[in-house]
Amino acid sequence: MSHNSFGHLFRITTFGESHGPALGAIVDGCPPGIELTEADIQGFLDKRRPGQSRFTTQRQEPDAVKILSGVFADPSGRQVTTGTPIALLIENTDQRSKDYGDIAEKYRPGHADYAYDAKYGIRDYRGGGRSSARETAARVAAGAVARKVIAGVTIRGALVQMGPHKIDRARFDWAEADSNPLFCPDAEAVARWADYLDDVRKSGSSIGAVIEVVAEGVPAGWGAPIYGKLDSDLASAFMSINAVKGVEIGAGFAAAALSGEDNADEMRAGPDGQPVFLSNQAGGVLGGISTGQPIVARFAVKPTSSILTPRRTIARSGEETEIVTKGRHDPCVGIRAVPVGEAMMAIVLADHFLRHRGQVGGGGSACCDPDRLTIKE
Repeated sequence: MSHNSFGHLFRITTFGESHGPALGAIVDGCPPGIELTEADIQGFLDKRRPGQSRFTTQRQEPDAVKILSGVFADPSGRQVTTGTPIALLIENTDQRSKDYGDIAEKYRPGHADYAYDAKYGIRDYRGGGRSSARETAARVAAGAVARKVIAGVTIRGALVQMGPHKIDRARFDWAEADSNPLFCPDAEAVARWADYLDDVRKSGSSIGAVIEVVAEGVPAGWGAPIYGKLDSDLASAFMSINAVKGVEIGAGFAAAALSGEDNADEMRAGPDGQPVFLSNQAGGVLGGISTGQPIVARFAVKPTSSILTPRRTIARSGEETEIVTKGRHDPCVGIRAVPVGEAMMAIVLADHFLRHRGQVGGGGSACCDPDRLTIKE
């Protein structure tokens, strides 16, 4: 199977299956001299880890990461990157492959079962193999490394819509998103969403969601015109996440209903001579290049396809049948997609930071310190 790598100068390759012995990632292109320990990665994996609330799959995985290569203790005793490939390993410990025995010859509607079989002539029915959301654990680990490369950038994600229910933007609070299991930034919406999702879960069904990811501290100048656009790479990154069916940057699809006056992000001169934008309909990217404003992106996640409600399908033999998917599944897979979205944002930004540095060096509006590889304002 090809196309398991993403990025250019900062490049990740993930491996492993949902019910295999382990998952992992190879991070290539990370500059040397950056302090990196397993603890730097583990916190982000814990945020994504299953079984932490009744709203996610009850599969119990510690998701403990091991760094196998690419770091070395310097003379001061710090563990730092060496500039060589960083290998990250996450062992699977709670697979229950027997849960999938009844569907070994049936295709789950809405899942990748049929498409994989049609392409490869074989599929891993145990949780979907590579098409399982379990693969995203490796991305989150790689994203933690990317965050170290762009240490001056803050990346945060939140669930802004569950099914038809949206947050109230007037109550948006990042601290609230970090304090509840739904990653919801609207305190008043949390209880309503919890009751709603309980009903969905108890009925054996599932529901979709919309996740918003914001990066602050990205200077103007990252990205490139036409085929190296920052926003096109972000769209590709988010669309590569399992179950994602739509991406928008800034105003996104809502821009189609705006006038030219409303859509234009007007500018005034700031006290430091840099422009101050009066709005951010562009989501921090113009012409494929960052403007210095927060980069704002949203992606839509479809409902989990593995549900208890009987669905019509066909068997591998072509026989018409029905299917019920047993096992442990997320009633709203969008919840655990929040840290995955943050990771993919970090990976794209780390790649564009290195690409920008390679093209313009230390000049321009986005200088970097070659000793610390952190962004200078």
